[in-house]
Amino acid sequence: MRQRPDLDFSPLEVLSRVARLSRHLDIARKEAFRRSDIESWEWDVLSALRRAGEPYQLSPKQLLQQTLVSSGTMTNRIDRLVARRFVRREADPGDGRSILVTLTDDGRVRVDAAITRLVDAEALLLESLSRGDRERLATLLRKLSMGFDA
Repeated sequence: MRQRPDLDFSPLEVLSRVARLSRHLDIARKEAFRRSDIESWEWDVLSALRRAGEPYQLSPKQLLQQTLVSSGTMTNRIDRLVARRFVRREADPGDGRSILVTLTDDGRVRVDAAITRLVDAEALLLESLSRGDRERLATLLRKLSMGFDA
């Protein structure tokens, strides 16, 4: 800064803090998932199914779109979740050649426990901010991320 007055250090002032917060968030999430006995990849699939609403089912293609993994990876993940009895494969009534992945009762209980723990953990990370500060920060981060998510 004093050594390089020719540079604008404001990007580092922002993004270094974002990186530091990201590490704290990773730790909090890992702990929430550990306490719920699920892996982060399991969370990705189970939460996508939960967000789908009743009857909590999506096609493997829809899961791919939401989790951004390869089809081979998704097949492996579904197999592992079936083995844990968190999901089941069902024939798609609209297309006999296709399947739907459906969240089981055990899977729903597990993902609901994980989301409760996750919300609690993330609320602790933000407890020093007022509701208004959180809303402003969310708006700014949304604005910043729009360019990357496109």
